[in-house]
Amino acid sequence: MTRENKQKKIAAIHDLSGYGRCSLTVAIPVISALKVQCCPVPTSILSNHTGFPTCFFDDYTEKMPLYLEQWKKLNLDFDGIFTGFLGSEDQIEIVADMIRDFKTEKTMVIIDPIMGDQGNTYQTYTKEMCSRMRTLVESGDIVTPNLTEACILTGRQYRQTGWTRKELASIAEEITSMGPDSAVITGVREGSFVTNVVAQKGFGVKFLKSLKAGNDRPGTGDVFASIIAAQAVKGVPLLQNVKKAAHFVKQSILVSDEMNVPAENGVCFEEILSLLIRQ
Repeated sequence: MTRENKQKKIAAIHDLSGYGRCSLTVAIPVISALKVQCCPVPTSILSNHTGFPTCFFDDYTEKMPLYLEQWKKLNLDFDGIFTGFLGSEDQIEIVADMIRDFKTEKTMVIIDPIMGDQGNTYQTYTKEMCSRMRTLVESGDIVTPNLTEACILTGRQYRQTGWTRKELASIAEEITSMGPDSAVITGVREGSFVTNVVAQKGFGVKFLKSLKAGNDRPGTGDVFASIIAAQAVKGVPLLQNVKKAAHFVKQSILVSDEMNVPAENGVCFEEILSLLIRQ
């Protein structure tokens, strides 16, 4: 085995937003800090994320197959394939093809089915795209939807609060029944707590909760899912993995609030990246 092959590699399929701390600008440093090589597959290039009043946007849909064709020619293989925001039905199809082309027995597929939040789908997401995302989820090993996305995947009516543990467990188990070994429903509000619902085939459903910290910020889901992806390919047990990801996100929010960084600028994870490097 060569020295290069001793290091784990993840193909990370996300957009690249130059400002605002999300997608690849989060995934690359976080995954790298966890000592995993991050190999980006850009889906689009943005000057900044779309939460700002204006942005430059360059769609890479037509370029993605050409990009991936070179990887196939080089016979590259990956320990993980990690998908984030996908901007069109065509991109979902390209990613589905990529998973078929590159997945081996050792490859873990981590899907963050980014479709919406706070009960609403994002403007770019059509009913057809949501339906196609359900099919993509079938090919995942670990899926990390927020509560809105979990409701979309399972056809349930969203509500912000008032979920019973039985209902949440049912949603998580329905997602695993689609194909994935594990589902993590992130950021469920339970009073002053935030709960992550973790379902694993053969291990049932666990609820991991902690006190809610600070203000809501974009990019926290990208930080969380990037940690999940990197640790998954390193063989870290999922419950331990989720606890670490949740703790790091919480600390990132707290330090960002302490620094009075505007919410649209995301979380200042750079300030505490050493926590991941040391561990």
